[in-house]
Amino acid sequence: MTDSNIKFAPLTQLTEDEQMLKDAAAEFAETMIKPKVHEMEEAAKLDPELIKMFFEMGFMGIEIPEKYDGGGGSFFMSIVAIEQISRVDASVGVFMDVQNTLVNNAFLRWGSEELNKKFLPQLATEKVGAYCLSEAGSGSDAFALKCSAKEDGDSYILNGTKLWITNAQEADIFLVFANVNPEAGYKGITAFIVERDMQGFSVSKKEDKLGIRASSTCEILLEDVRVPKENILGEVGNGYKVAIETLNEGRIGIGAQMIGIAQGAFDAAVAYTNERKQFGKAISDFQGVQFQLAKMATELEMARLLVYNAARLKEAGQPFLKEAAMAKYYSSEVAENVSSMAVDLFGGYGYVKEYPVEKYFRDSKIGKIYEGTSNMQLQTIAKIILKE
Repeated sequence: MTDSNIKFAPLTQLTEDEQMLKDAAAEFAETMIKPKVHEMEEAAKLDPELIKMFFEMGFMGIEIPEKYDGGGGSFFMSIVAIEQISRVDASVGVFMDVQNTLVNNAFLRWGSEELNKKFLPQLATEKVGAYCLSEAGSGSDAFALKCSAKEDGDSYILNGTKLWITNAQEADIFLVFANVNPEAGYKGITAFIVERDMQGFSVSKKEDKLGIRASSTCEILLEDVRVPKENILGEVGNGYKVAIETLNEGRIGIGAQMIGIAQGAFDAAVAYTNERKQFGKAISDFQGVQFQLAKMATELEMARLLVYNAARLKEAGQPFLKEAAMAKYYSSEVAENVSSMAVDLFGGYGYVKEYPVEKYFRDSKIGKIYEGTSNMQLQTIAKIILKE
């Protein structure tokens, strides 16, 4: 028998601090980001003033401890904030996501006290970070990277090219993965902190993308870049662990971005179907439209529960790898499905840029690709369940 006095809080129930941050992010997105969405999309560039405001609001260092000038918040707080920002513009959502769930988290988990004292206050208050793992021949096979690091006295000399680097145009602090001993394979991979003004470092080609167009995605060139040994994050040869474990957390951030996109598209669809009149009444009065909205709402709720569950597990120090993979896989499916249905409900208006849903649809596609493709998430899920 079960004890009727036992009560379980739903996953979507937020603490007071989580709710306050969610509300602040939602208000900021509506008042400060929304008026700039079209302009940033057309320019394929984030508004510099908006970036400053993100630091002023504390959105770029949510988990960074207060002693490093951060917000002293939780991982889950980052997730709900990313969701709210992405509900208005996923380009800005991923800008904030990479900073919090990848770069900051890597420092918090692997950084020495000396490194954290130097870099975390900068990341919390003024400098954007970027995570540099992918290369031309190193995508899903992340450890096939060719970027090299050769020891030279008290430094390492880095050479190579990185591709698909989010935040590259705006960043000043780059977490670069390079191999110090190719003969050792992935066990030679090391994480280096590279600063933008280091000689030989440059940001090159900016990609012209289908979606999240205001988010910069660039090529990074490293030509005899001298990086002092004290700028190694973690230990030499331990970069593969830094990469894997950080990306596991980052997938939950992408999940938050995807449910934000889906929520934005859904909200737009509900508002439009209530306003649009055909045959003398709102199209939301037709059962066929109601059924579509019901399916969208159900898929969105399931995706949100998966994302929140993975975030809660991570925050509680429980195993979360399978749940993070499930959250990213399913939320990216839902974002694409819900935004596509939203375009359908808008009809011809859904296909033009004057209305918001075509952007949600384009933005959703990246969810199945970056920080681990959908096939890689399915592979992870399958491996874990077969071992259970």
